[in-house]
Amino acid sequence: MIDLKFPDGATRQYPDDATGRDVAASISPSLAKRAALVALNGEQRDLDRPLGGSGDFKLIMRDDPDALETIRHDAAHVLAQAVQELFPGTQVTIGPAIEDGFYYDFHREEPFSTDDFAAIEKKMAEIVDRDEKLVRQVWDRDEAIKLFEAKGETFKAELIRDLPASETITTYATGDWVDLCRGPHFPSTKFVGKAFKLTKLAGAYWRGDHRNPQLQRIYATAWASKEDLDAYLLRVEEAEKRDHRRIGKAMGLFHMQEEGRGMVFWHPKGWILWRVLEAYMRRRLDAAGYVEVKTPQVLDRTFWEKSGHWEKYRPNMFVCETVEGETLSLKPMNCPGHVQIFDQGQRSYRELPLRMAEFGACHRYEPSGALHGLMRVRGFTQDDAHIFCREDQIVEETRRFIELTRLIHADLGMNTHEIALATRPEVRAGTDEFWDKAEAMLGEAARLAGVDPVIAEGDGAFYAPKLDFIVKDAIGRTWTCGTLQLDYVLPERLNAEYIGEDGQKHRPVMLHRAILGSFERFIGIMIENYAGAFPLWLAPTQVVVATIVSEADDYARATVERLKAAGLRAELDLRNEKVGYKVREHSVGKVPVIAVVGKNEAEQGTVAIRRLGSQAQEVVSLDEAIRILTEEATPPDLRPA
Repeated sequence: MIDLKFPDGATRQYPDDATGRDVAASISPSLAKRAALVALNGEQRDLDRPLGGSGDFKLIMRDDPDALETIRHDAAHVLAQAVQELFPGTQVTIGPAIEDGFYYDFHREEPFSTDDFAAIEKKMAEIVDRDEKLVRQVWDRDEAIKLFEAKGETFKAELIRDLPASETITTYATGDWVDLCRGPHFPSTKFVGKAFKLTKLAGAYWRGDHRNPQLQRIYATAWASKEDLDAYLLRVEEAEKRDHRRIGKAMGLFHMQEEGRGMVFWHPKGWILWRVLEAYMRRRLDAAGYVEVKTPQVLDRTFWEKSGHWEKYRPNMFVCETVEGETLSLKPMNCPGHVQIFDQGQRSYRELPLRMAEFGACHRYEPSGALHGLMRVRGFTQDDAHIFCREDQIVEETRRFIELTRLIHADLGMNTHEIALATRPEVRAGTDEFWDKAEAMLGEAARLAGVDPVIAEGDGAFYAPKLDFIVKDAIGRTWTCGTLQLDYVLPERLNAEYIGEDGQKHRPVMLHRAILGSFERFIGIMIENYAGAFPLWLAPTQVVVATIVSEADDYARATVERLKAAGLRAELDLRNEKVGYKVREHSVGKVPVIAVVGKNEAEQGTVAIRRLGSQAQEVVSLDEAIRILTEEATPPDLRPA
């Protein structure tokens, strides 16, 4: 007999060969019909598979969030079956569930087209309606290879050959259609439902190697309900409208090109945005007691060997050799350089905590296929800082950092959604006692800051736990922006020391921390969050003064000079175009305020203010306009409390 413990704490005994369905039926026949999966000791299993042991037991319904990945996994099988029924001779390869959907890679001589999607989706719906059972089968390895080779599925046969000898070979069949898979799966295809949609085509190489055959990848999404699908598609549509690459081009902020992969060419307006953000960050850090430093871009290989980065990060480092035989590397991170500054001279416990900040330019090699606008680059600037402190200062410094980070994110329109405490990974340095203490300190600091952290099991760094700050944008997407990591290792490797109150030498604890992460990525996130319509204090161009008639040109020039003298970023538009054309053009450029002036405004000393996204205009005196706009354009940290 096996003992099963249910979520309500009750325990029951069942025969050794009992399946999840047997357990569900013992509770209620209707439950056995509705159940989709089971979980035994946290591991999901097919409903009709013998449980094979005792433990914590849970029935999973189709609409349970825990079933969503299986909806997508099963939908991938249904997609592959539909494609092979419609396009005989197509070989299937792999088709995993991914975030927000799934994909399947196919080998076919003739290219697919998005025009094929409607027919494929129709066939998928037919397969769902057939309510075909998904039957798990266990195979002898050689027999499984023969099965797929007989079907002409050479890629599947290769996968089986390369599986470890200890691996159990399993397939899932729906009627005559068979796919290699570990599972688990739903009992039948009806559980997939019809809330799916094919989204795009892409190329891929077999096993990700360009030397292997090229495949065709069909991406898709699947959800538990049509309402969830529609909501997702709306989010995707909104995200496409907010794509920072498109908006950045329209606003003239930056560009990227093939000769500088992963590197950003900042245009004047984009660099104004950067400088405004940097100045704001610098003021916040100054007020929080940080000192700013600057460390070298290029350092000798021996330095990176000593810090441990050469061993761990060498594939991601840009390395060069000099004619003198030196091997040098562009820095991939700032932390070892900050330890060098800390190590200069003798440090006292009275100097701690020492909060050392740098807007440090770093370079890391990223494969070209992984690059994505400002979000994934090779050259970036971190808003980096390291806090050197005593162990008894960790909690207070962490609390202060949490409050500072939440304040800055809020000022920048990205309110903190949650803070995750990433705990000990499976492979780690240090004892369990160390990890217990370090995790407890970070948790205590978060709670002192009024935050109940979400536990991210096993996501900590190799050397210590960390806090990750997750923000939510205007359309509900979450981004990880900001981190704090405890580090006892680097101070040890680079021999950082201070003289304690006892007159003895001690190692400082090093808190690695960032609030934005990188300027490039955070600016990309901000562009998408605001859809380019920045608040006035951040906008590269805050006001455009546009004329209606040429008689107002002199007044317009004088108006721009007054605005600039008041500290506003103002531009002049004297073109011989209709004012409606000018307004539309500057709206595309996301200029937040257009001050329209004509003959009447020139005579009366007024301006007609039009706000981005509004058809209304407000006529006020130039003095009043300057008062309103300068007050609105004041950065959050400089506004009266």
